[in-house]
Order: sequence, then structure tokens, then C-alpha cells
Amino acid sequence: MNLFRALRYKNYRLFFGGQSVSLIGTWMQKIAMSWLVYRLTNSVFLLGIVGFTGQIPTFLFAPIAGVLADRWNKRRILIITQILAMAQALCLALLVMTNTVQVWQIVSLSIVLGIINAFDIPARQSFVVEMIECRDDLGNAIALNSSMVNGARLLGPSIAGVLIAAVGEGLCFLINGLSYIGVIWALMAMEICPIEKPAVRKNILHDLKEGVIYAFGFAPIRSVILLLGLVSLMGMPYHMLMPVFAKDVFHGGPHTLGFLMGAAGGGALAGAVYLASRKTVLGLGRKIPFAAGLFGLGLIAFSHCEIYPLSLALMFVTGFGMMVEMAGSNTALQTMVDDDKRGRVMAFYTMAFMGMAPFGSLIAGVLAGTIGAPNTLMFGGAFCVIGALLFLRKLPALKEQVLKNTVTK
Repeated sequence: MNLFRALRYKNYRLFFGGQSVSLIGTWMQKIAMSWLVYRLTNSVFLLGIVGFTGQIPTFLFAPIAGVLADRWNKRRILIITQILAMAQALCLALLVMTNTVQVWQIVSLSIVLGIINAFDIPARQSFVVEMIECRDDLGNAIALNSSMVNGARLLGPSIAGVLIAAVGEGLCFLINGLSYIGVIWALMAMEICPIEKPAVRKNILHDLKEGVIYAFGFAPIRSVILLLGLVSLMGMPYHMLMPVFAKDVFHGGPHTLGFLMGAAGGGALAGAVYLASRKTVLGLGRKIPFAAGLFGLGLIAFSHCEIYPLSLALMFVTGFGMMVEMAGSNTALQTMVDDDKRGRVMAFYTMAFMGMAPFGSLIAGVLAGTIGAPNTLMFGGAFCVIGALLFLRKLPALKEQVLKNTVTK
């Protein structure tokens, strides 16, 4: 079936299966973490601080991680990062289940996980191409990755909401820690053909500079990364504010938060399925700004909606737009880049997608404390729409440059 064609590769099937289990635990931990912080502090600002400290390491370390991903064995990097992430989750579970957890410990463990993710994500994104033997199936694999993430995003928050209400946050962290066993086993079971690396190496700073010049010197790559960075900065922190909407706007509890995040996850899953069903990357350039604009409009409409069923529908639309913009950008970049610079370009993608989010979380936390969460969300959505319109205006020129670059190669 065209929708699942990347699963015909054994290594990718192993990766897909292991990640599917692990990511449900990851989303359970994300929901439990935000609810735990808000329960302990009742502070929107501290929600922003935890979001900031958990993601700022990605901004700081991802460029170096990208260089290492181009130099080292990516599978080994991923095995190490998964083991460390498992240890972080189990440590958090122990603190919560023994009733000794404090906010400073949550912040510290968030920083640890942020550092782990900074090295994990560029390696993971650039590793996909090593599992897919036919490049024509690369876009399908990336879209299936996104569907996997968002299938977990749909299930994880719903399960977390039930467990938090029944037994507390600790079990969510424990389940997440144990879920890493599946992906570690899958990575170790793969049979990856070794890729020859250049024998002569420059220093890390030289390779980093080369990656910056390559990525930001080519307008199509630069434009995709900048739009994604803007959306991540101004729009992605919406999930950090969801506990506020669940508790203060809709007067609910963990179940309400789980359903809101689950609705966004359902929309994102629909977006990933839509991308996976596409047979070609042609026309993807126009979908990226359209999706960014849809994401922004969804946030604006949700921000002042007090009708719970309608809000769930708007979260679905928001999730769809976010996923098509994010995964579409990933596919576009992976299609354009040279193999020997893939790790570095995907590190800049990671900086734009994950690295800008901490600044967005900090901004959102400060703004929500002064102008309120609804106005903060509306403000961020407006910026996403503006960025989409600017990208759309430049699209004809960007297409021409991609065509010229393809002909030159």
C-alpha cells in the first residue's frame, strides 16, 4: 500500500515499532510534567521556566551535535541517548513516587533531558535516510515518523490524563522510563550498512562554519528554516499554556488537559497521514506556508473560544497545520541537502523546531502573566500568519533557485 511503503524495509520497521512504544511514554511524561509543575506552583511563569530550561540546551548544543552526527555512527549515538533518557525518566519517577519532588529538581532534570535531546534529534532525523534504501520513499518515511509521533501524541495525553487523576503523575514517568527498552532493542537489532566517512577531518568549528554557510547561503533552505523558527517561537508554546485553559477557562482537570492535547494530536496525525499518502514532493513548497497560516489561524480562533467542543475542533485544526508545516519542512530539507551535510542541516532544523521553543515558552510565560493566556495565544497565532504570507510571497523565486540547483547537480 502506498501509504505504508517505507515499512517494507526491515530496519525502518524495527525503528517504527520501537519508537511507537517509546513515544507514547514520552507524551505521557510531557503531560504529567506540565500538570505536576502547575499543581505544585499554580504559576504560569514557572510553567514557562520549565519549558525554557527543558529546550534551551537544544538551541545551544544542536549545531555541535549536527557536526558529530555527520562524523560518527548515528545508530550508536541514538542508543546512548535513549539509555540516558530512560535514566532521566526513572529518576523523575522515583522522586515523584516517594513524594520528595521539588520544583528545582524538575527544572534540573528538564535541563538534563534537553541536553540529551540536543544530541538525539539531529542524529535521529539524519538517520532516517540510512534505513531507507530507495530515496523515493524518504518522504513517506518522514511522514510515517510524524504519524508515529502524533499517534503517540493522541494516545499519550489521554492515558496520562486518566492515570494522573487516578494515581498521580509518578506512574506516567515510570511507564515512560520502561518504554525506552523497546527502542533500544530495535536499534541494536538493526543491520545497517556502514557509510564511508572522509578520512581527513577538519576541526569541529570548521565543519560547523561549513554547515552554516551551506544552509543559510542557499535561500530555499534558509527560508524553510526561518519560517519554521518563527512558528516554533511564536506558536509552538501553545501546549505550555494548555493547563491554564484546561483549569481556568474550561474549569476542568487532567482529563480536560488530556482531551485538548489529544485533539491537537489527532489533527497532527491526520496531517501526517495526508503527507504520507502523497506520492511525490512536488507541490510541497506551497503546502508549507499554507499549513503555517492554518496553524496560526487555529490558534487565534482557539484563544478566545469558551465552547469546549468547538475548542477541541480548533485544536484538531491547529494540530493538522502544525504537523504539515513541520513534517513538510523536514521532507523539503532532506530532499534538497547533500548527504555529507545532512546532519548539520538537520541540526539547524532542530534548532528552528525545538531550539526556538524555549524562548517562545519564556515569552509566553511572561506575556500570559501580564496580558493573559488567551491574548498571548492570539498574539502568537498572528505572527505565524504573517510569516506564512511572507514565505508565500517569495515562493516563486525559491522554486526557481531549487530548480537551478538540481540542474547544476
